[in-house]
Amino acid sequence: MQNIKNYVNEHKDRFLNELIELLKIPSISADSAYKGDVIKTAKAVASSLDKAGCDKVEICETAGYPIIYAEKMIDPKLPTILVYGHYDVQPPDPINLWTSPPFEPVIKKTNLHPEGAIFARGACDDKGQMYMHVKALEYMTSQNELPCNVKFMIEGEEEVGSVNLAKYVKSNQKKLENDVILISDTGMIANDVPSITTGLRGLSYVEVEVTGPNRDLHSGLYGGAVANPINVLTKMIASLHDENNHITIPGFYDHVENLSNEERAQMAKAPFSLNDYKKALDIEAVYGEKGYTTNERNSIRPTLDVNGIWGGYTGEGAKTVIASKAYAKISMRLVPNQDWENITTLFKNHFENIAPKAVTIKVTPHHGGQGYVTPIDSIGYKAASKAYEATFGKTPIPQRSGGSIPIVALFEEELKSKTILMGFGLDSDAIHSPDEHFGVWNYLKGIETIPHFYKHFTELSK
Repeated sequence: MQNIKNYVNEHKDRFLNELIELLKIPSISADSAYKGDVIKTAKAVASSLDKAGCDKVEICETAGYPIIYAEKMIDPKLPTILVYGHYDVQPPDPINLWTSPPFEPVIKKTNLHPEGAIFARGACDDKGQMYMHVKALEYMTSQNELPCNVKFMIEGEEEVGSVNLAKYVKSNQKKLENDVILISDTGMIANDVPSITTGLRGLSYVEVEVTGPNRDLHSGLYGGAVANPINVLTKMIASLHDENNHITIPGFYDHVENLSNEERAQMAKAPFSLNDYKKALDIEAVYGEKGYTTNERNSIRPTLDVNGIWGGYTGEGAKTVIASKAYAKISMRLVPNQDWENITTLFKNHFENIAPKAVTIKVTPHHGGQGYVTPIDSIGYKAASKAYEATFGKTPIPQRSGGSIPIVALFEEELKSKTILMGFGLDSDAIHSPDEHFGVWNYLKGIETIPHFYKHFTELSK
């Protein structure tokens, strides 16, 4: 792997231009209006894998968007790495908060990215990080330095729950056989503090609907005499946390993993400035569950958040109505041992039980997934650590993430292999938010680091 750094420098402009072209396509899986663009992106990813040196590339149709499968098998006796990523992106709303159009990528310099960052929806989540693996493969095949077998599985529905991926995995266990799964859809602490994500939170996502009268009513004639669904909904939501920001759903914490004081002390060693954190978000104070630090609240503790709430008249001017209906979308981030389907049932039962008789309640589950923890004594983790050491010059810190990749637990259940999460983004890269970006340095560093993982994993597997 001596030539990887030179290769990346030599092809830097092309690597950036290829990613920029991919980012121009609005592959928004949540909005059917972009169906053609999502399929166009799938074809572009398949073409890139073919050009990078895969011997077999397939666009596998599903009931939703296609899954790209590709492989380069050099010797069945050698280990096989399965790379997972996704080519779909979040909707860019609210558009007016972007400083440049979300699908017109531009490179801008920032304090954290003096070499520039690519601003575009999907830059970090996950097109940029997924494409690092394509370019890493290009290097290894072109230089005859691929030390083991590799398979790729790139999907187009991660942002909407990966429903069809689960079916695909269960139906293709033999085809997807591997020794380790490699994913770059997470981040690291800082550019000078590399880290490897060792834990992910699970997820339960629901939508609630509160119905009062059978039509919108005049708030003067009926106000005070009929339940207002918006008022009721906000009271119900407020009751889901107590004064210590502890979630009040009965049974919610029954299976929560409580880390030891020793483990919490290890987590606390990661560099973190509360003042910088507040400054970056323009807030006066942090807020969360009593008894836990900010980094613990957003990684090892479960949460419940309202992601959207609406009802009644929201147009210009005034319209004095009591709305017939009110709605909210609610997500719960879960920690290992909390079963997302059980939590969804607990939420549904509780929300229905606390509703006054003056309204009716409908809870619609959307999607979810289990949390995940990967051991730091595995061959995969050790190989990843050595890879970072080779390119960053320091040992990475194991870190639990607050995010969720629901299919990771499914992979272990169906494919019986561990997942290694080698992310190169930063928390400040604004994924899912306006002005999402991915550092040029981070993108190129990922391409440089990934081949070292292949090398060390192959050597440690002997």
